[in-house]
Amino acid sequence: MNLSASPDLKEKGKWNILQRWNNWFSKDQRHYAPYIFISPFYILFLIFGLFPIIFSLYLSFHSWRAVGGLSTMEWVGLKNYKFLIADQWFWQSLWNTFILLIISGLPQHIIALPLAFILNSRLPRQLKQFLSSSYFFPYITSTVAIALIFSTIFGFHYGILNQLLDFLANSSFTKWAFGWLNVSLPINWLGRAIYIKPAVAIVVIWHWFGWNTILYLSGLQVISEELYEAARVDGAIFDEPFILTGGTGGVGRAGMTVAIYLYRTAFNWTQMGVAAAMSWLLFLIIIIFTLINYTVLRKGVLERRGE
Repeated sequence: MNLSASPDLKEKGKWNILQRWNNWFSKDQRHYAPYIFISPFYILFLIFGLFPIIFSLYLSFHSWRAVGGLSTMEWVGLKNYKFLIADQWFWQSLWNTFILLIISGLPQHIIALPLAFILNSRLPRQLKQFLSSSYFFPYITSTVAIALIFSTIFGFHYGILNQLLDFLANSSFTKWAFGWLNVSLPINWLGRAIYIKPAVAIVVIWHWFGWNTILYLSGLQVISEELYEAARVDGAIFDEPFILTGGTGGVGRAGMTVAIYLYRTAFNWTQMGVAAAMSWLLFLIIIIFTLINYTVLRKGVLERRGE
């Protein structure tokens, strides 16, 4: 009899293989399975997170125009950093970013905190829900849509704001207070450097005050910090000034933030090395301010604890 051809032996062999595989998996699955399940995150992070960071640092020491391919990359050492330190546009963009941070950041909280107290007061539940949704609506509205709407508001000849000011300046009821505006109307809100920063700040404030209101309200209601620890503040200020000024920073580069200058350097002028160096200088500045903020806040916490 040919035992190798026996159906019973074949089935038994298959069963033994399956049993050995099952025993191995049962033994080691608790050890390996968690790593297998979380591996997609780490793979994606390595490809789209860690690699771009390392490559940008490497790129900051090279001169490279992406259209020429990787073969055109040339080592220049610290030349890109020296160029930025001596670049007037870079320092102006830093100054613009700082000014916009102040004039658009502080008013957000000045407006948001009282609104949060109002929402946390003894208002009817339906009214609270309506007001919360109304305040939060600008945050979930597309930035492009917001910027386009405010472009219409700040329009030169037929903008809503200029039309309103013209009405107030010529109305018999309000002329006594606004008549002096006739001399300067219509105002070119987006065409004069002096008005660009306030215009951008108004858009940023309107976009973000609702988000800050909800954050303050969450704190007042003693909601666990874990529910909103992923909150972020749009410190880069890119979308609003980019769209309002047509991506150029406006007249005299009054609305050019570091984010816009970095974008133009990389994609308009294809100076990838300089743009990478700029990103790392900006990162260094953020680290410095973060350490200062941490030191000040930590000192205050320790004083309150009496340590």
